[in-house]
Amino acid sequence: MTLPLVVGVDGSDGSLQAVDWAADEAARHDVPLRLVYGSLWERYEGGLPEVGTERPSERVLAEHIVASAADRAARRAPDVKVTTDILPEDAVDALLHEGNNASLVVTGSRGRGELTGLLLGSVGLAVAGRAHCPVTVVRGDAAGLAGTHERILLGAADPASGAAAARFAFREAAVRGCVLDVVRAWRRPGTAEAPAREAEARASALLDALLREPAAAYPDVRVRTVTVEGPAHRILVHRSAAADLVVLGAHRRHGHHGLQFGRVVHTLLHQADCPVAVVPHGV
Repeated sequence: MTLPLVVGVDGSDGSLQAVDWAADEAARHDVPLRLVYGSLWERYEGGLPEVGTERPSERVLAEHIVASAADRAARRAPDVKVTTDILPEDAVDALLHEGNNASLVVTGSRGRGELTGLLLGSVGLAVAGRAHCPVTVVRGDAAGLAGTHERILLGAADPASGAAAARFAFREAAVRGCVLDVVRAWRRPGTAEAPAREAEARASALLDALLREPAAAYPDVRVRTVTVEGPAHRILVHRSAAADLVVLGAHRRHGHHGLQFGRVVHTLLHQADCPVAVVPHGV
């Protein structure tokens, strides 16, 4: 069974950007596109009796938003099958539920009603942190959103925790026919030259181990690797300005609900100049 790509819609500018990006992504992967609107309107309006043919105002708004988004997606990607649903759930819960049977969940960087001063809205952050499938938060400048750089950027983690993200990044580069840039940051352990060389050598070895399997599975993908001294979150934010997508891995800690974002994932979700894909370990 082909799992759909799910995108959250709410009529905001951010969700419209997400619909455009998701339609292009569904076309690239030849998968169905599912547009989901989640709201708890029934809690507030569902118990009120309808007068004549009137329906709850939030439901009318939801139907209009979903229909407009479906029309937008169909015009952008005519060959993609588009389905819609309006769920009487909190937006985060709705997308998490849909994500259990999705290849990818896509959200905008901010939703309707969220404070414009926020770098990342609460829905995108919560879904990225709790979904069991990969999540892409659509954000960034015009070039990154349009995919004109023809580059995917992978922030390389250790093989044990970053394998799923590496496979995701190779697959993206393959379907787009673009270059995959893989960056492994390392930190100098001290002032001595020998320990610095050893730290860089370890970073290179971990990078080679991480890429060995996906590179063999996708031999046609052009890969450029680099190890860079410095804080990973700053390096990746800087390099995101020349990328169409940043791919990052994340893992769950035993006994904790959801992903435990470190500084790298958290910073990129808030500051990257292109969309950011968060891939849970083990998917």
